[in-house]
Amino acid sequence: MTGQGVKRLAASYEYCRNLHRAYGRTYYLATRLLPKWKRPHVHALYGFTRYTDEIVDAFDGASTARRAARLRDWTGRFTAALDGDPTADGVLPAVVDTIELFGLDRADFIAFLRSMVMDLTVTEYPTYEDLLDYMAGSAAAIGTMMLPILGTRDPAAAREPARQLGLAFQLTTFIRDVAEDLDRGRIYLPLKDLAEFGVTPDDLRARRATAPVRELIAFEVGRARWHYLRAAPGIPLLAPASQACIRTAYRLYGGILDEVAAARYDVFTRRATVPKRHRLAVATASLLTPPGRPVRTG
Repeated sequence: MTGQGVKRLAASYEYCRNLHRAYGRTYYLATRLLPKWKRPHVHALYGFTRYTDEIVDAFDGASTARRAARLRDWTGRFTAALDGDPTADGVLPAVVDTIELFGLDRADFIAFLRSMVMDLTVTEYPTYEDLLDYMAGSAAAIGTMMLPILGTRDPAAAREPARQLGLAFQLTTFIRDVAEDLDRGRIYLPLKDLAEFGVTPDDLRARRATAPVRELIAFEVGRARWHYLRAAPGIPLLAPASQACIRTAYRLYGGILDEVAAARYDVFTRRATVPKRHRLAVATASLLTPPGRPVRTG
């Protein structure tokens, strides 16, 4: 690689780090617990997913057709970069370097981009199985992208827990961000679940934490916790130096659910966040936990 190429790659990793620090604060804090050499690669994956998500959400008010065109262009540039075409893009040099260095499975990136295409036109999900189909790319695939970077002594055994942790994190954000997703014209909570609790989409749009809405949210919190339980056995399988990071992320994202429960499942009055003091305490406790110790799930 030429001197100019080295500079471009370093700038790309720094760009991704800044994206991560600005938009993924909880995850960014957890990433600080990784060995220094691993962090840039996690930032690169975050930068790729965040940049793609920004295209889909397009806060500039672009039409669906315009956003679809941007996503096709981005996908084409990503594919070309993977095939060796030079790129001056801010994100792509770092993510391509990470994919090549760790031998990441391109199928995970294809699955992720497929889910982003769905976000352009799909605004509701009839059943949880339908939502899982979306999250297979938007969340579970990210878990398996991360696994080679984190390292594990048993890749086969760690794969499904990694997928489950991605699903747990994604469902947690869907619960926390019901109001924000409504602003984007989307309802991620399955319509079948709404119906079972006597809630209509218009009830959610009214943004009132009625008794049926609270019961619905409590149900979804329980479902998310089930994914956390399935993810927990994978953390002790990770490389020892990676476990504190993922233990912290596990606790902090799970802590969002605790905050939702403390608010009596009202996701409209305020956005559920874990207090900074508690975030630091969790990070410290994770650092002090001996590698290999099972994750406490109670």
